[in-house]
Amino acid sequence: MRHRHFAPFLAALIATTIASCLPACSSALAAGVPSPQQALADKFEGWFRQQVTEDRVLGAAYAVVSKEHVIRMGIAGFTDTNRKQRINTDTVFRLASVSKTFAAELTAQMVQEGILSLDDPVTEYLPAFHIKGDASKIQIQNLLGQSTGLVSHAYDNLLEEGVPAAEIQLRMAELTLTCAPGDCYSYQNSVFSLIQPVVEKVSANSYANLLQQRIFKPLDMYTASVGFDAFMASHNRAQPHVKNKGSWITVKVRPNYYNVAPAAGVNASIDDMSKWVMAQLGANPLVISPEVINMVVQPRVRTPRSLQHKDWKTILTDAHYGLGWRVYQVGEEEIAYHSGWVSGYRADVAWSASHNIGIVVLMNVESNNISSLTTRFWELALAKPGTKLAARSP
Repeated sequence: MRHRHFAPFLAALIATTIASCLPACSSALAAGVPSPQQALADKFEGWFRQQVTEDRVLGAAYAVVSKEHVIRMGIAGFTDTNRKQRINTDTVFRLASVSKTFAAELTAQMVQEGILSLDDPVTEYLPAFHIKGDASKIQIQNLLGQSTGLVSHAYDNLLEEGVPAAEIQLRMAELTLTCAPGDCYSYQNSVFSLIQPVVEKVSANSYANLLQQRIFKPLDMYTASVGFDAFMASHNRAQPHVKNKGSWITVKVRPNYYNVAPAAGVNASIDDMSKWVMAQLGANPLVISPEVINMVVQPRVRTPRSLQHKDWKTILTDAHYGLGWRVYQVGEEEIAYHSGWVSGYRADVAWSASHNIGIVVLMNVESNNISSLTTRFWELALAKPGTKLAARSP
């Protein structure tokens, strides 16, 4: 008797499920018709190959992902000019300033857990931090949000010279505020990296271990690491290249910016980075929670110079910095973005939660054309049929 009553219910359930699926399923099942995401990724593959060929890029990799899976991954070239070792999905690149995204989300995890507060003065954890003015006005959110009010790129020249981070911190006592903390954008590397001694103090653990335990291992980012020694220990690493008389030449890895690990010290492969971007889209909420993501991509300070960037200015309508992420407005759409550049390497990463898509590009050359690749991707990804992107605001 129970089976006779259950049969109509099951039939109705199946019919309802099929009916609700029909619009999407019929499209997905249509022979030879890729999804919009797949079509976009396929187009990007063509642009990527063209750019690598035209710019004679020695080695590069990219991944286009959704929350659910890697839509497409591509690799090209070699680890160095000997051309003996090809780039593969596990080849480790330097991420340069894309490292800031990891520092911000590590800190945001601690904030969510009540270990820290974004409103905490930096001096609460680093009483030796001094400037010419009231250093207690600079909060943790100002470090990660590039809104300390100190002159932009403070002491990057000393980083270039190889001066240790601890010595640079002492020199910060000579800096003065150009605006009140939180009121203006001032991009930093050394100042940003003061977050390292903060999180190390509250956790009694090293910065590298914190990233390994809280982010790399839980996300299965097995080739990701922090620091010069870890990078050099990898037998599958992309060597850096700079242009000399129109040709790319292999150069030595410069350790300077590894001295500011939160700002520029992370290494990872394209496979690792596909997992990182998927986590931003919500693939691993137990590791990178929605609360953490919302915290870091909240627009906090406007970055008007971004609107004048050679490639981005064609599509941007507004731009801000969140915490370790840039927050770009393209018409009515919003994407999170960061780029990276150190001697011999470039990196770009960006994602859109509303469109459930993200992209990362890694290169072992200093090619400015990485930005044109990224903007081309988003111009198509965010455009809607029959509409135009909104005009850029003044």
